Formats: sequence, C-alpha cells, structure tokens
Amino acid sequence: MDPSNIYIGFALATFAGLSTGIGSFLGLYSKFENKRLLSIAIGFAAGIMLYVSFVELLKLSFEDLSVLYGTTTGSLIGVVAFIVGLLTMLFIDQLFDHHSIADFISRSSDKNETALIRTGVFSAIALAIHNFPEGFATFTAAVYDPTVGATLAFAIAIHNIPEGLAVSVPIYYATKDKSKAFWVSFCSGLAEPMGALIGFLVFSTVYNPALFGISFALCAGIMIYVALNELLPVSREYGEPTDPIIGVTAGMIVMAISLIMLYA
Repeated sequence: MDPSNIYIGFALATFAGLSTGIGSFLGLYSKFENKRLLSIAIGFAAGIMLYVSFVELLKLSFEDLSVLYGTTTGSLIGVVAFIVGLLTMLFIDQLFDHHSIADFISRSSDKNETALIRTGVFSAIALAIHNFPEGFATFTAAVYDPTVGATLAFAIAIHNIPEGLAVSVPIYYATKDKSKAFWVSFCSGLAEPMGALIGFLVFSTVYNPALFGISFALCAGIMIYVALNELLPVSREYGEPTDPIIGVTAGMIVMAISLIMLYA
C-alpha cells in the first residue's frame, strides 16, 4: 500500500463521517428551508454511488480477480463478494429493525420526550453501525485510487447530512439542548474513520493480490444498498416526486464525464 494513500483514505473517511455535523447544524442552527435542493442533492449522491459501484468498483473487481483466477472463477468470486456486501447491510438493517433514515425522521414528530430521546439515541447507534462499512469502502477505494475514494467520500458526506438531522432533531426537541443534540449527532459519524481503521488492519495483516478485487465487489454491494435503501427514500421524503430521479440522473452524468476525463 502507498503510505500517502493510506493517509488520504483516513482523511476522506473522517471527512465523510463528520459530515453528520453538517446535517445537525442545518437542523439546529440554521433556517435552511430549501428541501427540494436537499432532495436533489441526496439523489445526486445516490447517482454517484450507483454509477461508481456498477461502472468502476465492480469492473475493477472482475478485472483483478479474472487475472488471478480466470474469467469465470474470478467473476463468480466477485459476484459472491458483491452479494455479501448487500447482505451485510441487509443484516444490519434487520438487526436494528431499521429500513431507512426516513423512518427516523418521521418518528421525530412524536412529542413524547422519552420516545424522542430513545429515537435519537437509537438513530445514533444504528447509523454508527451503518457508518463502519461505509468507512471501510471509502478507505479501500482511496488506497487503490484517491480519486475514486474522494468521489465516494463526497457522496457519503451528502448522505450523512440527513443522518445528522435524524439523530439531532429528536434529541433537541426532547432536551431543548442544542449542544447535546449536535455532539451526539457529530460523534455518530466517528464510526466512519473506525471503519477505515478496520480496512487498514485488514490490508496490513492479511494482504494478498485477491484482497483488493474482493474488497471492491464488497464495497460495491455496500454502496448500492445504501443508495437504494437509504438515499432514495430520504430524497423522496424531502422533495417532489421527480426530484430523486433528477438528482440521480445528474449524479450519473457528472460521474460519467468525470471518469472519461480522468482516463482520457
């Protein structure tokens, strides 16, 4: 591993994780009311994740594994790793009885203080668990190619804005303490650099040529699940019915052009 890419990976994962603080700030300290813009931005992040996962991460996975094991076996290993990524996120959702961030946001309308605090704390724990694989994915991509890592970090950072809202708003309405609500939300994002640390330990202790290929497919599964199950439902929650597809389309177009320019 290139030492400089390791530092970049940690920095990007930290940036993405702590973006929960942006969502918390918007919810607690600003009068940001342009929900359609937020809806399109979240859809934009989903488009980036989907395009990068299908066009870049899976492609790299199949290429690397095919060189090592042949086209058929290599592709099969990549598909299995991709499915494991999807199932990992599904298992986390089922473990916490959690389907989307939109569920947490809708629960914040409950006026019972105990229920609100429980919703906020539960949100923080569940979202922190979600952030571990996202941090791993960002670190893995950055170690291989900092440009791809930066792209994922940007998309995840946008994704973490509504997460910050989901954690901080219920706690604030229950406690009337903006500082406490902000810091609980902010700290939930620290799981992403912890996920990057796990990635570093994996690569530094059990590194082999197949590990990158498997990790890319695993990360693609994680990112696609997050885009479909987390970002798109939240995008629909905030905006008009057409806003999510506008954002997704824009995200895919931007990524397509960016990758063409990158490899030109």
